[in-house]
Order: sequence, then structure tokens, then C-alpha cells
Amino acid sequence: MDRVIVYVDDAAYAQQVLAPLFAREAAAPTQWVLVACAPRMTHRISKWVSHSARENWRTKWADKLFAQILPGLRAPANSVTTVVAKGPLVELTEQLQAAQPSAAQVVDARRPKSDAPEDAEKGQKAGRRWPTPRPGTLMGSLLTGFGTLWVLALE
Repeated sequence: MDRVIVYVDDAAYAQQVLAPLFAREAAAPTQWVLVACAPRMTHRISKWVSHSARENWRTKWADKLFAQILPGLRAPANSVTTVVAKGPLVELTEQLQAAQPSAAQVVDARRPKSDAPEDAEKGQKAGRRWPTPRPGTLMGSLLTGFGTLWVLALE
């Protein structure tokens, strides 16, 4: 039996990435280990939320994620194991690999942190605070007036 460890954080993206793997592996029996990688919380959140509340939120988030992904596996329920990542993924991978004698294939199906074209557009929009004044408009006249006042005040 083949073993596949899959790291996921977004169901839609993971299904796109794993679709070819699901189709290829349909014939062979496969033990799937789905690892939910919850979004990181800042260290300052502990000021407002208890540790148990954070763990409960992480578990509920993972349950929703697994509910979206499991129907796409089209595999018997006994061949899927779900895990919620609570620490570094390197250590978790070593633990999961050590649990079975045979090596497992590891697939990272997490959504990339940044998409270059979208971030560039957001950066351009965020960098411009004020609209460019057009000549003959109220804002253009106000800016010209303020500039003239500053010149007179500095003289």
C-alpha cells in the first residue's frame, strides 16, 4: 500500500493540485495522510484568547477543511488519516515517516503565500494615498492655494 502525506491549507487550491494525483492513484490502494496547516496567529493574540480557545478554533478550522477535501479523494474512509499541524512541518514529517516502515510520498498542496501580479497591483494602489489633482478642479485649486500660502509664509 502506498502512503501519501499531503499538506493543505485551502481546499480549492489543494483539489486543483491533487487532481492528477487522485486520478493516477485511483487504481492502487493508497493510505492518505492529510495534514491541515492552519493560518498562523500572532504572538500577541494570547493576550485576548486562551490556549484552549486557539486549539478549539484550529480544530474546527481543520474539520471544515477536511469536510471539503475528503469527498474529492473518492477513497474508502479507512484509508484516510487526518492530522492538524501544531508545530514545524519538518518535525511532523519526520514523525509521520517514522510511524511506518516504508517511506511516504510528501506533497505540499498549500496555497503560495504571494502571487506576484496581484501583489504588484496592491502595492501600487497602497503606495498612492491621494488622487492626482486635475487642473481646474476644486482639489487642484486647493493644493495650488496651499502651496501659495506656504511660499508666502516662508518669505
